[in-house]
Amino acid sequence: MLHLPELHERPVEDCGEGKFITSSARMDFPATQPKPAADGKIIYYPPGVKEITDKITNDEVVKRLKMVVKTFMDMDQDSEDEKQQYLPLALHLASEFFLRNPNKDVRLLVACCLADIFRIYAPEAPYTSHDKLKNLAWVKSYNICFELEDCNEIFIQLFRTLFSVINNSHNQKVQMHMLDLMSSIIMEGDGVTQELLDSILINLIPAHKNLNKQAFDLAKVLLKRTVQTIEPCIANFFNQVLVLGKSSVSDLSEHVFDLIQELFAIDPHLLLSVMPQLEFKLKSNDGEERLAVVRLLAKLFGSKDSDLATQNRPLWQCFLGRFNDIHVPVRLESVKFASHCLMNHPDLAKDLTEYLKVRSHDPEEAIRHDVIVTIITAGKRDLSLVNDQLLGFVRERTLDKRWRVRKEAMMGLAQLYKKYCLHAEAGKDAAEKVSWIKDKLLHIYYQNSIDDKLLVEKIFAQYLVPHNLETEERMKCLYYLYASLDPNAVKALNEMWKCQNMLRSHVRELLDLHKQPTSEANSAAMFGKLMTIAKNLPDPGKAQDFVKKFNQVLGDDEKLRSQLELLISPTCSCKQADVCVREIARKLANPKQPTNPFLEMVKFLLERIAPVHIDSEAISALVKLMNKSIEGTADDEEEGVSPDTAIRAGLELLKVLSFTHPTSFHSAETYESLLQCLRMEDDKVAEAAIQIFRNTGHKIETDLPQIRSTLIPILHQKAKRGTPHQAKQAVHCIHAIFSNKEVQLAQIFEPLSRSLNADVPEQLITPLVSLGHISMLAPDQFASPMKSVVANFIVKDLLMNDRVQAIKLLVRWLLGMKNNQSKSANSTLRLLSAMLVSEGDLTEQKRISKSDMSRLRLAAGSAIMKLAQEPCYHEIITPEQFQLCALVINDECYQVRQIFAQKLHKALVKLLLPLEYMAIFALCAKDPVKERRAHARQCLLKNISIRREYIKQNPMANEKLLSLLPEYVVPYMIHLLAHDPDFTKPQDVDQLRDVKECLWFMLEVLMTKNENNSHAFMKKMSENIKLTRDAQSPDEPKANEKLYTVCDVALCVINSKSALCNADSPKDPVLPTKFFTQPEKPKPTGVLGTVNKPLSATGRRPYIRTTGSETGSSVNSELSASAGNRSREQSSDISETGVSENDENPVRIISVTPAKTEPVKNKEINSDQATQGNSTERGKKRTATASGTENIHQKPEEKSVDETGPSLAAKTRRGRPTKPEPQGTTAKNEETNKPPVRGRKRAAASQESPGSLEAENETVLTVVCAALLLKQSVMLPLEGFEMLLTEGDQEI
Repeated sequence: MLHLPELHERPVEDCGEGKFITSSARMDFPATQPKPAADGKIIYYPPGVKEITDKITNDEVVKRLKMVVKTFMDMDQDSEDEKQQYLPLALHLASEFFLRNPNKDVRLLVACCLADIFRIYAPEAPYTSHDKLKNLAWVKSYNICFELEDCNEIFIQLFRTLFSVINNSHNQKVQMHMLDLMSSIIMEGDGVTQELLDSILINLIPAHKNLNKQAFDLAKVLLKRTVQTIEPCIANFFNQVLVLGKSSVSDLSEHVFDLIQELFAIDPHLLLSVMPQLEFKLKSNDGEERLAVVRLLAKLFGSKDSDLATQNRPLWQCFLGRFNDIHVPVRLESVKFASHCLMNHPDLAKDLTEYLKVRSHDPEEAIRHDVIVTIITAGKRDLSLVNDQLLGFVRERTLDKRWRVRKEAMMGLAQLYKKYCLHAEAGKDAAEKVSWIKDKLLHIYYQNSIDDKLLVEKIFAQYLVPHNLETEERMKCLYYLYASLDPNAVKALNEMWKCQNMLRSHVRELLDLHKQPTSEANSAAMFGKLMTIAKNLPDPGKAQDFVKKFNQVLGDDEKLRSQLELLISPTCSCKQADVCVREIARKLANPKQPTNPFLEMVKFLLERIAPVHIDSEAISALVKLMNKSIEGTADDEEEGVSPDTAIRAGLELLKVLSFTHPTSFHSAETYESLLQCLRMEDDKVAEAAIQIFRNTGHKIETDLPQIRSTLIPILHQKAKRGTPHQAKQAVHCIHAIFSNKEVQLAQIFEPLSRSLNADVPEQLITPLVSLGHISMLAPDQFASPMKSVVANFIVKDLLMNDRVQAIKLLVRWLLGMKNNQSKSANSTLRLLSAMLVSEGDLTEQKRISKSDMSRLRLAAGSAIMKLAQEPCYHEIITPEQFQLCALVINDECYQVRQIFAQKLHKALVKLLLPLEYMAIFALCAKDPVKERRAHARQCLLKNISIRREYIKQNPMANEKLLSLLPEYVVPYMIHLLAHDPDFTKPQDVDQLRDVKECLWFMLEVLMTKNENNSHAFMKKMSENIKLTRDAQSPDEPKANEKLYTVCDVALCVINSKSALCNADSPKDPVLPTKFFTQPEKPKPTGVLGTVNKPLSATGRRPYIRTTGSETGSSVNSELSASAGNRSREQSSDISETGVSENDENPVRIISVTPAKTEPVKNKEINSDQATQGNSTERGKKRTATASGTENIHQKPEEKSVDETGPSLAAKTRRGRPTKPEPQGTTAKNEETNKPPVRGRKRAAASQESPGSLEAENETVLTVVCAALLLKQSVMLPLEGFEMLLTEGDQEI
């Protein structure tokens, strides 16, 4: 066998390791192969070698070829002369005679020569015809090398050479010949060594792939052709690296995942044995290793034509498990993969949905963010790729706690809406699928964060109603958007315009301050205005500095001020606004500062105040659209709304805009269209049109006399014979826009007052509404005639029939007068109180329906609350009348409670009602409906935040803290709860629990923050109340006892919920004299004073809650009994026994004998078993006192020996289910003759029996014994009291 050791040892151009230079390698093959004998060139042979032809014997050919091989082996690449001299010989050796010679030795020697020829002439190809290569491939000349010991090295060198020389100048035939040559070597060999495999796989690595694309293509086709032969070799390679961890087997070990990806793309069959190894790697303990495998499999599963998920379900399920990986980057990578998977494999969406749901609640912000990006990206590609459940995940994240996540979710939904609803890129079905987005985005405006509000405004201006559209198109978009919004979204949109308009007014007032001369007062007012403006911008802390800087620029630059004035001018058009914003931004821009936070903040301000949607042209376009709807020529049905809905929504939209952009309505064309709406049969449309005239028609009388002459008769007709709402708006419209309003109103008042007829009640409502509003708007003119109407008609004839409108008329009349000189307000308040006491049935003949009674109770409560908004009437409202009004919020009718709470909140949030009315919300803790309690809590939060903010923004408010500071609601609340009709027995545990719940309902909101040591302040107030008496009943022990009991509960709640309440109060609180007498000298009046000093704890005491044990129930019952008997005389008894409330550790020494405890025990058993009264649901009306007991006055000696205190007739507690009460004999004192509250006939407490003190002693004895048995301290009564307070509570 011929051995040529130097064939593979020599480097080519010093490249090292036998590698060829490939960067400039070129090999050109002409179309035809030149024949050495015919081309005329002379063939030069090495010295001593004769001509080699087919005419000599094979032995001679072999002999001569050996000498040629020796010559080429010794030749270097630098021997240019020799290369030129032997080029014809090289061409001659590639002829068919040598390549297809039947003699094996000849072919082997020729192959050796050719190998050296390629080396010598590299990078230039010595052969100019692809036929030479074809011959090499066709005759498989290199296959003879299998018989050499070092054949693998020859093949490696050959493969490297071919991969290095191939380039884009080679045609398809050349590449095919190379493939034939290499594939024959792979398939006919005994196997592929790792080195040979590396020479192929190295071309798949991204770095080499980008360097030589042709080599990558050649390797790809080669692997496809030899997949059956080479697959076991590939499997062995990956097994060595992935499973056994032998990275030294190949230099490509660090690129295994890149190779797997490329091989999978070439032919998945190449990796049949490799995929199970990846499942093993997915479960690795190394997080980085799992991450690498997840990245790889994400590409394999997500590639467009991949069916790996269906072909290898175990691997797919194992991969999905990585969505819940403990390693954050692994979860993040899994989520990122989902986007490609959804787009390329919609059939896998079902598998991904559940995992994305879990990840949408991931604790990591970045993962929640990427879940949104994944879903939105797929949705923007094709909405059918994401199901409703996936869109629901994005919807949830609009309320995420992190701003970045919320922003991504909101912007993503906005983009989907614009694409599929606004542009309708995927038809009506897709538009219907995402139609909810507009409502959801606008609902976010209810959030407290200013960032959320600003983003909603931006989304509205760019996606819901793009401001860059032409006016007609923009208004059409707004018109149908408004008609299709849900009621809450409409309110949010209205609020958005209201906030923007308010901010415009703030900026306008700031500019007005710049026009005034500099002074200290002016500077203070300007500073307050700047702070208000800063709160309407993102990051108010930083915004304050930027707003101050902007204010300085405004003061120095008059031209900038004029631009800003034009921008906020009522006559500014949308196009002018765009120019002004760009001009102001250009002046403030700094070319040297690419990122300018100051400029960004100013842009935020300008975007909020710029009228980018509405101007006179826009209003005209809206009116035209509405006219088309009226005429039936609009595209209402195509837009998904009915014509009636479109007209009504259009009028409502115009009505809202008439508040924010009144000047834009001033045109004859607009008013003509509104007059047409006034003549329509739809009452809502006509009412809205009148309101628009009222808001915008200030210049109609002077500028548009024709409109005026047409409008007046219509308004008169509506005030006399329209609906009540139309009548109200018509009267207000006349009063607002006409100069001779007195004459106009008189023309309405006189005929209406003369035509009142109680016999036709259905025709009375509109006249009464008109008369009431006329008397309120013009009291001086109509005070006298209105008094006659009230005396002669309202009181005599109407109050027994249409009471609701009669009540409203009386209230409007009083609000117009704003004085009580005639004492009419006192009479009206007594009437309203009587209506509440009788539960809406003044005659008490039960001839009125339950629904009408409910309406009357609501009307009466609302009327008292309306009168309380006027200071002159608030002063004369007695505490009893206030309490009657407060109880309406616990009415048995759900709608009464709901509407009353809304009216109460609306008046409080505008600071129209006195602070004491906020205490009414504490009673909402008894509401049986969870939504009502949640609404009340939100109202409290809103009211408290507004009052605190008002105090901060208005320095003068410090003089009125008693009526503004939210903490001052505590004494009002305590007094109100002390007079709650449900609170009749201070020793009753259930009643005390209700009191505690009401107190905590308010205190929880107040104690959220300890601003200015407010916890100590509230505690001090509660303590001070115990030094006073109830001003409502100063000499009644029972009333004062209940007041002090509520104070004790409040103190215990404050102590148990706050560790900061024991600090010094910042100021001495002032108690309202209307409800409390002047403080007296401190006396021991605590509920628990019979045993220990109350409320000495600094925090919440630990306790063990007992359930189901007789001992625990007895202790609790006895605790409540001992807590209930409070009086001045009892306090003196305590001092006689040597125990004082001021003692640090009070101890009472009592001789304990078993005989004393038995009667009490028997009493407890009896009271637990005996119940009376009917159990009713929460919120139901309380039952009256049991019949036959109303006028019974038992004498003390007729009481049972075991009776320890007063017992009441069974009564349903407002808002709670009835609980069993001890049965006993009912006795009523002289208070029985007083009017009952809200018509619930209460049984008053009986006089104490002579044996009550003995019973009290027995109670205390039982408490102490129980304390000893339970191994608790003598402080048990206080701890038991706290246990009562803490049930069901949560810490702040």
